[in-house]
Amino acid sequence: MAAGELEHRISHDASPVSAARTLLQERQQADAAAFEQGADIRALVKARSDTVDTVLLHIWNRYPLARSNNVALIAVGGYGRGELHPYSDIDLLILTRTGTAPEWRDDLGAFITLLWDLKLDIGHSVRSIDESTDAARGDITILTNLLETRTIAGPDDLRRELSELAFSDEISTDREYFIAKRAEQEERHTKYSNTEYNLEPNIKGAPGALRDIQTIGWITKRHFGLHSTADLTQFSVLTEDEHQVLRKGETLLWRLRYGLQLLAKRNENRLLFDYQRGLANMLGFQDKGERLGVELMMQSYYRAVLALAELTDVILQHYDEAILGSGQEDVIQPINKRFQIRNHYIEAINNQVFAYAPFAIMELFVLMAQNPAIRGIRATTIRSLRAHRHLIDDAFRANLAVTSLFMELLRTPDKLDQTLVTMKKYSVLGRYLPEFGRIIGQMQHDLFHIYTVDAHTMGVIRNMVRLHNSTNSEDYPLASRLIHRLPKLETLFIAGLYHDVAKGRGGDHSELGAIDAEAFCKRHHLSDRDTQLASWLVENHLLMSMTAQRKDISDPDIIHEFARAVLSQAHLDYLYILTVCDISATNPKLWNTWRASLLRQLYVETERALRRGTDTRIDRQEWVNATQSEAREILRAQHFSDVQIDNLWNTVDEDYFLQDSTIDIAWQTAAIIRHGDDADPLVLIRDTRGGPTDGYSQIIIYMKNRTASFAATTAVLEQLNLNIVDARISSSDGPWSISSYVVLDDHGQPLGIDPDRKERVRSRLIEELDDPEDYPDIIHRRTPRQLKHFAFPTEVLLSNDSFNLRTVLEVITPDRPGLLARIGQVLLEHKVRLTTAKIATLGERVEDVFFVTDENGNALCDPAACQALQDDLCKTLDNIR
Repeated sequence: MAAGELEHRISHDASPVSAARTLLQERQQADAAAFEQGADIRALVKARSDTVDTVLLHIWNRYPLARSNNVALIAVGGYGRGELHPYSDIDLLILTRTGTAPEWRDDLGAFITLLWDLKLDIGHSVRSIDESTDAARGDITILTNLLETRTIAGPDDLRRELSELAFSDEISTDREYFIAKRAEQEERHTKYSNTEYNLEPNIKGAPGALRDIQTIGWITKRHFGLHSTADLTQFSVLTEDEHQVLRKGETLLWRLRYGLQLLAKRNENRLLFDYQRGLANMLGFQDKGERLGVELMMQSYYRAVLALAELTDVILQHYDEAILGSGQEDVIQPINKRFQIRNHYIEAINNQVFAYAPFAIMELFVLMAQNPAIRGIRATTIRSLRAHRHLIDDAFRANLAVTSLFMELLRTPDKLDQTLVTMKKYSVLGRYLPEFGRIIGQMQHDLFHIYTVDAHTMGVIRNMVRLHNSTNSEDYPLASRLIHRLPKLETLFIAGLYHDVAKGRGGDHSELGAIDAEAFCKRHHLSDRDTQLASWLVENHLLMSMTAQRKDISDPDIIHEFARAVLSQAHLDYLYILTVCDISATNPKLWNTWRASLLRQLYVETERALRRGTDTRIDRQEWVNATQSEAREILRAQHFSDVQIDNLWNTVDEDYFLQDSTIDIAWQTAAIIRHGDDADPLVLIRDTRGGPTDGYSQIIIYMKNRTASFAATTAVLEQLNLNIVDARISSSDGPWSISSYVVLDDHGQPLGIDPDRKERVRSRLIEELDDPEDYPDIIHRRTPRQLKHFAFPTEVLLSNDSFNLRTVLEVITPDRPGLLARIGQVLLEHKVRLTTAKIATLGERVEDVFFVTDENGNALCDPAACQALQDDLCKTLDNIR
């Protein structure tokens, strides 16, 4: 239907709802089609606003109040700026001169009801000019809305009068408004953890996003009394280049927001995983080599908001000086011929410093790192830096003065992390290290890597600095001690900078990153020894975590193999610290006391192996004998006889004495002897020592030797919402078996923080395991929203450990509730016995390793049976919903 006819119907039909809906829908569909064809986003946003203007004007004019000179329909906020996305809220002010006349009340009620019938997201208020100004005095949000107004219908003089008051000191002074908006922004940034890098960012409210652009506009409008930010450049607030950065960033954010709302079909500003892939396709981001289209889209977003955050800093600092610092005397402290400190901010002596001395670009950041009194860089110097960043070229990177300054920076650890973040923010670090520049804003589309590669790298450096400053000594006691005995701390920082620098290039990022690290070291004139160490650390930065989490580190042969790979005590110390800092900076949920204990155990055993010498293989039997001897002495002191001890120990295999400390073996043995021949299962629960919230919980189960025990136990523990991170079932020649499970609650804490819960767990296990063949129900919980968007086929790998006569079963599958219990059920059905399990959940991805045997305790050797096990595991796990 023609637009003119629809507008006529809106004005004259008895009920305008149908015509108004049709007009809105047809215009929105046409705009959506134009958007997907690449139409100018600014024109589309304006077109949506114009369409709503048309509908509201025709509806308003249906009522007698429209002919009054004392009431007007005013657009405020984003709608007042003439900006509307497909499902954006529409803020209206019905403004009266002195108050609401009685004869208007029915008309106003009918008008608002009709807008609700149209299902428009309307926010409205009815106020007089005096009421509006009173409300604005007490609410900064209302005042901000009144800075951006348009008259849709009625006399415009009402709006002009209100606008003049809104811009006057009568409601709020320039100073008061600036302080309030800056505090508002700081509070909002804190809500989003003060980072531009969130996996599911809010493109309206997050740091560097649309609200920051709007905040700049609001402060500028209030400061200069502007009704538009189009001519900001004439006030020297923005240079032409900065204005282009602002406009380009806003354009990208508008395109993302517009497409997001089309996909969500609602006023959505969160870039959820539910929409990211669809939005990337809509905007034309295609897969490119190793990089997914969605990853390229998100990198564009992250880089845009990073640039906008930099620009926001410059402008807000400018206003800080212009508004808050006006009339105050500057405090200036000279540093050298090129720099000085003005009111705690470092600044260049003049704007040509970087032109005649390019090395001063690097010197600026070294001075910041070495002077704790410096709060930041002055806005004028940031602008000069932006104007001269092009000087960071190959000649700059090869300049001895520059490379010496950068190494001096790496040898200044106290503020290194903050300084590197500042260098990255002002596009210096990515230019000086082009290989690092390529990973800025680069994300991996999963739930494990919750930070972009550059943000993760900065987190690793931050962890290293905190260890060196002893602020993390309680959480990382061993690493905090080791870092102070490293011969050269800068080698560790280089490894931290380069460990992930080659991600996204294709190939092994560890190997490619090692090549880059070696080139860096040579360019910065490090010795061959230091170069080899830094390169080795980058190439092997995953070695320790993979060994601890995926291999049986109670096996002496695994320790010997790892020690040979590590080469020396110095290599071990550096690698341990790098590993701890890397894991802790990957995902807050990844680091827990269990992983800490695994790495600590691997470090201690490897240290012993290195002292012994890697040419001497650890004697397995000697290890077992030593453990038994020490545990026996503890038990004898508790008045247990050798006969009692041997009656139990003779029923378990030697692996049992490799897996726990002598104290734990003595504790378990004593409890089992006291338990006697009681037919009920014995369940022991103990937290690691060091305090009620320090460590993990170990559950020991001594029960009749039944093949269903692992499947039944995992089902019970998952019903109890416990996360199993390790499991071991000792082989036994007798009628009883000893099983050990390491568990944590949903917050990564042991059960000791809730003694009542510990007792409930113990009672429930005894009740269910009394007859494990009466299999407990596997939990059926809904899969969390985010996990649903990362489905991939289950992968099952089998390999034989010929030395230990067992099979290594690796299961890689999406995480879902009840997963481990289902794996246990499949193993039970195939008559496969479990000896050890290493459980690792990495975001949406589970990578579990099981050490299994057949019913006779041998490795799986029948190819057909192995294939059937693989097929059944894949089928069962892929059918979980």
